[in-house]
Amino acid sequence: MRAWRGLRRAVSSALSSGDGAAPGGRPRRRAWETSLSPLERVRRLLPPEEAAAVGRCAAAAQAPPEEEEDAAAAPQAPPEAAGARPGPFRAGELALAEVRRKHNTTLKLLCRLAAGSVLASPGGLLPHRDIIGQLPGQMLRTSAGAQLLLRRPSLEEYVLLMPRGPTIAYPKDISGMLMMMDIHPGDTVLETGSGSGAMSLFLSRAVGPNGRVLSYEIRDDHHNLAKKNYRHWRAAWEIGHMEEWPDNVDFILKDISTAAADMKSVTLDAVVLDMLNPQLALPVVHPSLKQGGVCAVYLANITQVVDLLERIRTCKLPFLCEKIVEVTHRNWLVLPAKIKNCKSSQTVETQENIEEPPQKEHEEIHIQDQVVFKESEYNESLSDNTETYCSVPYVARPSYWQDAHSAFLTKLRKFRPPLS
Repeated sequence: MRAWRGLRRAVSSALSSGDGAAPGGRPRRRAWETSLSPLERVRRLLPPEEAAAVGRCAAAAQAPPEEEEDAAAAPQAPPEAAGARPGPFRAGELALAEVRRKHNTTLKLLCRLAAGSVLASPGGLLPHRDIIGQLPGQMLRTSAGAQLLLRRPSLEEYVLLMPRGPTIAYPKDISGMLMMMDIHPGDTVLETGSGSGAMSLFLSRAVGPNGRVLSYEIRDDHHNLAKKNYRHWRAAWEIGHMEEWPDNVDFILKDISTAAADMKSVTLDAVVLDMLNPQLALPVVHPSLKQGGVCAVYLANITQVVDLLERIRTCKLPFLCEKIVEVTHRNWLVLPAKIKNCKSSQTVETQENIEEPPQKEHEEIHIQDQVVFKESEYNESLSDNTETYCSVPYVARPSYWQDAHSAFLTKLRKFRPPLS
């Protein structure tokens, strides 16, 4: 014990005589002064080459403001050069304006941008020159102060808003027929009944640049309208997306029942029939359809489907009817429910067996497919504090206004009859 005490005295006297100095005359550093930064710890674990690269990156991040300004002022490559989607609107392309109206309804306006034109909306006027050069997805104000959301239209929206003569095949039915036919890029597809060009546009995108679409139409006005809508979409796509839409649709003004000679020189991967009497076209197109190919028929009435199947049976055409479907969509309404205070909202959330709210808990206005709460009460619920708003329950139920029937889709597959 005495030896241990003597050793402690010797150490303390040595430290006091050196005044906290380390060997060599340098002042001793405290523990918190010798701790390494996270970056220094990483550098000590890396090889010398990688550690040097990390040091250069750290030095560049701590560059003086003058160097940062010079880097920001340096010219950058445009988005097109980097392969990104082009940004601003350009003159000549299509723009879609969404106007938020009362009762949670939205009005969509389609326009072709021109420097001297004006977009007229229920909320006021908006010159096209104010749209050109802006990025899609921005809110712009009209002359009356209303807000418009500007963006590029999708193909579905263009088909629904483009000029039309006959009734178009709606996108929900077009998607079902494309799945029936199982079209791939590079296929050759025959369409009878160009109409307004809706199906032609979707087929053009499905077959791609190496594919081909033959669109037959018997009426001259429908033929010209389909060509016009197709040409306008291609021109707007090239301006807005800086790439060419495939020019792969041949619009032919001719009755398909008299085109047997034309069918001998082509091999079809799929056929789309959108006409009043598709049974008249089957004897003409079935020799050119490959074995196992699908013919999708678009018919409005179930009696037309019966006539089609009867013609196939009596004429002994090599087609099997695989399915007859009706594509339906069910629209739903989801809106925040009106609450009186935070206490009632918590009660609604925690109660397991919830009963229907009282008759006068909230009033609803039914307008087509929207259920809208009175504007004063809805604004009152939005003006509550954050805790109250986050606990608002939602009303979710099918909309009162549902999409009506559009067509019956019949899937016919060509087969090789057995040898007798």
